[in-house]
Amino acid sequence: MRPRESVHPVASADDLARAGAEIVLAHARAALDTRGTFHLALAGGSTPRGLYRELARRADASTLAGAHAWFGDERCVAPEHADSNYRMVSESGILACFHARQVHRMRGETPDPEAEAARYERELCAELGPVPRLDLVLLGLGPDGHTLSLFPGTPALEAEGWVTVGRAPLPPVARLSLTLATLEQARALVFLVSGSDKAPALAAALDDSVTPALPARRARPLDGTLLWMVECRPCG
Repeated sequence: MRPRESVHPVASADDLARAGAEIVLAHARAALDTRGTFHLALAGGSTPRGLYRELARRADASTLAGAHAWFGDERCVAPEHADSNYRMVSESGILACFHARQVHRMRGETPDPEAEAARYERELCAELGPVPRLDLVLLGLGPDGHTLSLFPGTPALEAEGWVTVGRAPLPPVARLSLTLATLEQARALVFLVSGSDKAPALAAALDDSVTPALPARRARPLDGTLLWMVECRPCG
């Protein structure tokens, strides 16, 4: 384990949702009290859905006034598509906690992903400056060790700048993604890990001796905290 890195085991998916929501709200309160704003990057996939529903139940636009919702990655599909991260997040109800103008959607339907990555990077920098520092980034873990749309052995892992186009091994292949450089600047990263199929990737991601390092292991803040929230079953 590295300095400022920790593992928090939980007993069930429901506990993961509740504990994760409390962590998000704690980071939000601290950021809003200190800086008057809070910038949260949302994870896609199925694992965070319960957390988002719990947040939607416990918070509203007054609780998160001044907060911004960003997306860690997005499949290059229309927002109503079943594979869209935006659709999953929207259906969870969490976006009602944010003022509409402070929800920053990656436009997966754009025919030119490279142009959309550049546009999203400009939007990120317009809000957070030339070196954008997100307050909290929620991350998932794939069975192959990928996080966001940063897959093992792909050029996106070495991308310069803050937003890139990733390539997945399965459709939809083209993805928009924050880069490892963006994660390095974050104040806090929180991985949400659930499912026994993630156990080998989790073990490898927590082991500095594994080479080459999995994408998830390379996701680390230079001056921030890294927390792994793990449903206990993957740890067995």
